[in-house]
Amino acid sequence: MELQRKGMATMSDEQIVELYWQRNEQAINETDIKYKKFLLSVAYNIVHDTWDCEECLNDTYIGAWNTIPPARPNLLQAFLATIMRRKAIDCYKARKRQKRIASELTVSLSEVEDFIVYDDVMYSETEAKELGRVISDFVRSLSDRRMYIFMSRYYFARPIKGIAELLDCSESTVNKEIAAIKRELKEKLEKDGYSI
Repeated sequence: MELQRKGMATMSDEQIVELYWQRNEQAINETDIKYKKFLLSVAYNIVHDTWDCEECLNDTYIGAWNTIPPARPNLLQAFLATIMRRKAIDCYKARKRQKRIASELTVSLSEVEDFIVYDDVMYSETEAKELGRVISDFVRSLSDRRMYIFMSRYYFARPIKGIAELLDCSESTVNKEIAAIKRELKEKLEKDGYSI
């Protein structure tokens, strides 16, 4: 249920989190008012189906309700995006098993699978966590613009066209920046001893 507030500011993240801690159901409404559009865009980039997005949104709100408390997120938007992304990927995997239409997630992951291959046989859980740390450190070392491009493409599975529109540049520019980032990531992984 989305409440419309004409002329009223949305609550701060801290206020919304406090509502969750008080077990006040208004927390869900406030989350919906502030983050629904953003969360639906995260899901749509992965599942490309409006009904599935709505289901993922509801699951995200339930996930937030069930994890706050004990969690007290400092960045509510990132916290919610992580839950939504997991729900959408689960939905995507279920759809893929049913042979339904592929999503932007498939496209974005195929762009890096040549050198970031995760295979249960290849990596132990510890090695996979270490690989995740190396990639995370690499992403944090990027400029704000390049980090935004990387996260938009490979975490939020945004299409190149959408990233270009948000940055007010050409798709060609975004593609060039992604190619440079991928090249640098590949070099970093090889330097750290990962076989590519």
